[in-house]
Amino acid sequence: MTSPNSGAGASRRNFLGLVGLGTAAVAGGPLLAGCSEKPAGSGGAQNLDKFADLLPTHKDLALNLTPDVKGIRPVPDGYSKYPSTLVDAITDKPGTSGTQVTAMTPAWGPAPPGAAQSAYLQAVNAELGTPVNFTIQDGNTYADKLNAMLGARDVPDLLCVPGWEVEKIPRFSEAIKVLFEDLTDHLKGDAVNAYPMLATFPTGSWRNALWNERLMAVPNPTDGPFPWALFTRKDLLDERSLAVPKNLDELLTMAKQVTDPAKKVWAFSDAFAMIQMFHKVPGSKQGWRLKSDGTPEFKYETPEFRQALEVMAKIYKDGLVHPDLVASKGADAAQLFAKSGQVVFHQAGVGFWQGAQAEHQKTNPKLNIQPVPVFSATGGDPLVWGDDEPISYTFIKKGLAKERVEELLRIINWCSAPLGTQEAQLRDFGVEGKHHTRTPNGPVKTDLAFKEIANQFFFISGRNPTVGPFPDTPNLLQSLLAYSNDMVKYLEKDPWDGVKLEMPASYKANQVPIEDKFTDVLRGRRPLSDVDAIVAEWKANGGEEARQLLAGSLPKAGR
Repeated sequence: MTSPNSGAGASRRNFLGLVGLGTAAVAGGPLLAGCSEKPAGSGGAQNLDKFADLLPTHKDLALNLTPDVKGIRPVPDGYSKYPSTLVDAITDKPGTSGTQVTAMTPAWGPAPPGAAQSAYLQAVNAELGTPVNFTIQDGNTYADKLNAMLGARDVPDLLCVPGWEVEKIPRFSEAIKVLFEDLTDHLKGDAVNAYPMLATFPTGSWRNALWNERLMAVPNPTDGPFPWALFTRKDLLDERSLAVPKNLDELLTMAKQVTDPAKKVWAFSDAFAMIQMFHKVPGSKQGWRLKSDGTPEFKYETPEFRQALEVMAKIYKDGLVHPDLVASKGADAAQLFAKSGQVVFHQAGVGFWQGAQAEHQKTNPKLNIQPVPVFSATGGDPLVWGDDEPISYTFIKKGLAKERVEELLRIINWCSAPLGTQEAQLRDFGVEGKHHTRTPNGPVKTDLAFKEIANQFFFISGRNPTVGPFPDTPNLLQSLLAYSNDMVKYLEKDPWDGVKLEMPASYKANQVPIEDKFTDVLRGRRPLSDVDAIVAEWKANGGEEARQLLAGSLPKAGR
């Protein structure tokens, strides 16, 4: 697995959630501000290292698996061969009540069928002993649903909140306190031994699951630090004797060469995040960095952002973006790229690579998806956005009986089984003969698997991160880790690493409206001359307040 708004803290799959504003009343005032109100809440910061005594004790499972390719941290290790012998890691069914578990998770692409029509869900639920009933929401608009749900104070038993969406929900820490169970006493120290899969998670991932000085969620550790990559259809480039571009001039020249509306081929899906990265726009905490005098500045204020905005606006103006995507949020971009070849360069999370190659090579054996190595458009080494923060968090509804919370944690624990276990094979590949076929290299998914398996159980769990094996794309692991190990050398340093930030509510509430205004500029609906006014509006509506918070929350070593 691996996907985000146009900032860096976005995601690990092709996630592009846009937040909406909901309303709710809680003791002491509104939880989420309504559209007619200025959101209250000045934000806050906590040093996560102060709460080490609340974290679970790390303990590895003895599965005796040796990686074939070592990742340069935070890139995980890779496995090219599926284990020949699988372990039954969990002997007892985790579900004991038989009472249905409700859960909400995101999906990108067509929604999978529900349990009544899904052999996959039926098989996993049978192993769990207590059925999980998923509400699947469109990942592109997942934050809208989250805000409405939190505003209504109506949450399921298990709720997946992607890490990049946390950044956009006003007063999220207050919502957590009101709506979700405190898991500290269930999981801290040796208490986690009751859930041995959870004990294998990296300690840093647990650290990020702290809110309000308590352990409030189960993290889903990242299996790769990069939110974005720019992919190309190398098979289409090869047909035209074109090489993968190595700099911005080559990319833009090639974009004009491959765009041919008469043949229904365009160069790009929306690629603004990557265009920003090529120009070394800051990405930490969604776009912050420190100036030479030590004061924080946001990406909108930088000349690099202005350059990137101008380049992307010209890409749109020159007609190099697929017209079906110009007026949309890009929900069909992956299909236009990987299936039909109507898009030649596609921005997506790194995890997009293997899944798209595996699915679409069945109908197009020549398909060859490859990443374009990140380059600098301004000289010197490239800058690569990324972090090792969790992909997502699983929250448990507040107010459930202790026995029910423990049952839910056992279910999460089962779903978190690592590579080398029977549980992980069922979770990832479904039922042999239905969802996968056995090969010497491991299970290979069938068409039914691609229809029914949409990472439902992945998004209510986590696991000690690994990459591969990929039996249906056996050569991809080496390429993926070679790219990742090369790019990680240029990973941007985050001045606020180790600090949990709750950004001011006005700042969070204004993120999407401001991003929408820049989208209007990119797509020619507003002139570039409006940028200064947009930035001034951002400063007045939470930007300056956020700067003060960030300045005061810098770790002492960074002052």
